[in-house]
Amino acid sequence: MNHLFQYIQSLTPFSEESWNLLQPALSERTFKKNELMLQEGKICQSLFFISKGFCKTYYEIDGVAKNTGFFFENEIATNLSSFGNNQPSEFNIAACEEVYTIIFNKEKLFEAAKKSSEIETLGRHCLRKFASRQEEFSNLFKLYSAQERLEFLENKYPEMIQRIPLIQLASFLGVARETLSRIRKRRISQ
Repeated sequence: MNHLFQYIQSLTPFSEESWNLLQPALSERTFKKNELMLQEGKICQSLFFISKGFCKTYYEIDGVAKNTGFFFENEIATNLSSFGNNQPSEFNIAACEEVYTIIFNKEKLFEAAKKSSEIETLGRHCLRKFASRQEEFSNLFKLYSAQERLEFLENKYPEMIQRIPLIQLASFLGVARETLSRIRKRRISQ
């Protein structure tokens, strides 16, 4: 829980009183590799703060997983649309390795936010940070080639390149595994 408290304080001033009010909304849970944290068709009732490990978001299309995002330590994973609008999730969130999380329960979080403006402010900061990252990756796919997307990840998110298996990285970049291998090989030989 110390990691979470430090993360919160990096976003916004947060008192011990607000931290105590937040406690009933928090629970710890470990997900095994490949275990679903959120299943397509279910309404997202949680924010998942990743303490250790990483997870991915993906769509299942004709039996093939299309990876759309990865979340690592000190990040929050969720389906923002489902969480905010009580709509069924259109995608899955799954653990890519054993993932240790602190889960924010939506109902209890909203109750705590009514009692503390700091918790309400925290929610806005978390949503803004999450939305900003989503927009960054959305623009990446609208504006750049596969090679440029790979270079962007190497420079800005090196942990993704180091930790994500090649086949999953290729899916995320929107190319076949063989294409990604050729791009990497061509770049190394330059």
